Amino acid sequence: MMPNSQRGAVLIMVLWTSVVLTVLVTVLATNIRLGATTALRHKEGVSDYADIMTAMNQAEMELMLERMPLPLDEEPVLNDWGEVRMSTYRFNGQPLSLHYPAPENMVVRIYDHAGKINLNRIEVRRLQQIIETQLGPDFDPRQVQELLAAWNDWTDLNELITPGGAEAEYYQTLDPPYTPRNSPDLESVDEILLIRGFAELFEGVNLEAAFTVYGNEAVVNPNMATREALMLLPGMEEELAEQIIAYRQHRDLRTMREVGALIPLENMVELSPWLGFTASSIYSVYVYPAAETANAEQESQRTDEDISAVEDPVRQGYMQIMQVESFNQRARVRHVDPYAILPDTAPPRAELPPGLLRVD
Repeated sequence: MMPNSQRGAVLIMVLWTSVVLTVLVTVLATNIRLGATTALRHKEGVSDYADIMTAMNQAEMELMLERMPLPLDEEPVLNDWGEVRMSTYRFNGQPLSLHYPAPENMVVRIYDHAGKINLNRIEVRRLQQIIETQLGPDFDPRQVQELLAAWNDWTDLNELITPGGAEAEYYQTLDPPYTPRNSPDLESVDEILLIRGFAELFEGVNLEAAFTVYGNEAVVNPNMATREALMLLPGMEEELAEQIIAYRQHRDLRTMREVGALIPLENMVELSPWLGFTASSIYSVYVYPAAETANAEQESQRTDEDISAVEDPVRQGYMQIMQVESFNQRARVRHVDPYAILPDTAPPRAELPPGLLRVD
């Protein structure tokens, strides 16, 4: 017979072997599960990316089709007032149904840059108005002049310091140091944050939504303007901006007189020089998977108008800035951001005055 001490040693070895094997099996099972989960997520990610790029290509085709002459036998769609709506005005960020449908789980929003403030076409006088509007009614005139001087030094062609401004001597003291552009054209909207004082001035503002550096438009089209751009315009108030957004869901704004029906006269004095009714050839296209809903069957039956009336919980999407010049030439992609912050896509937060949309 085996002595008790030997039997105890064997038992301990068996137990330790069992523990080691259990740990190894657990680790192996965990790794297999992790690998399977990773493969599944990778597959889902590749599938989503393929759907996003498909939707982006369909959006590009939509913009090219917009420049194609309408067929002679196609009858225009009229609204309740017997008016033909401008098809280009639908590129104001509303979720779109495309002629060549995108994957059904994808949301497509297109923003015409005619609805943004062009930093490369802005006059100093108008920049001053934006600065004063952003600072509020109790702004310090000296601060305004310092910001204008900093802007001038950044965009002029020399190293001479404007009184109150900043040139390379100042920017080289920062961490990390950099040099001013010294050119009148900014390369990107975010570049404005590099100019002394402007990061604080526009803190909390979605700059990509409010501004553009592309195109030749010096005015903002209210039919396609983003909330962010509207709220920076002199003479604009939050309720007035919401009424513009509410109105354009039903009718186009074609003249200053129609805008004046929404905006009080004293506000229009400041606002009207900023407004125009042209479109551009530059667009920001956002594509992203739709947020999951509790009832998929009800979701599939909703119209574009229904979707526009519900606030979208998604805040980021894949974005391309593209330039579309004609129906027979592919778009020129100017900028890509896979994790772009969307402009404010919420439905109107104010109701129109009674009778404004009355059908005669």
